[in-house]
Amino acid sequence: MTEIQVIFERQRKYIFFLLSIYVLGWGFTDFQPVFAGLFIGTSISLFNLWLLASRTKNFGDAVLHGKRVRSFGFISRLAASVLVVIIAREYPDHIHLISVILGLMTSYFVIMIDFIIQSLYIRR
Repeated sequence: MTEIQVIFERQRKYIFFLLSIYVLGWGFTDFQPVFAGLFIGTSISLFNLWLLASRTKNFGDAVLHGKRVRSFGFISRLAASVLVVIIAREYPDHIHLISVILGLMTSYFVIMIDFIIQSLYIRR
């Protein structure tokens, strides 16, 4: 398994843990729109992270074999994010918009926290 796949698998576990907390929060609290927004935004964030990881792996393979390099799929990731924001604006009683936006940023927070943890782990 390549290093990017190992990193993605580790970050995916963290995000699944957060998603399970959001499901519990949705089921057992009165803040269902907030947790629904966090869940939907984080789900799309995980999808975007998966797209980025797979495109990065393909990029590395293309460079190694001297093939033409494709883009990292910015438009695909942007379209998924815009779609979930449109859905949140369409159903404001069921999905909290700010929570969706925070959920979309979750993978970036996970990447930074994972980097810090791994940096501290390597130092020891």
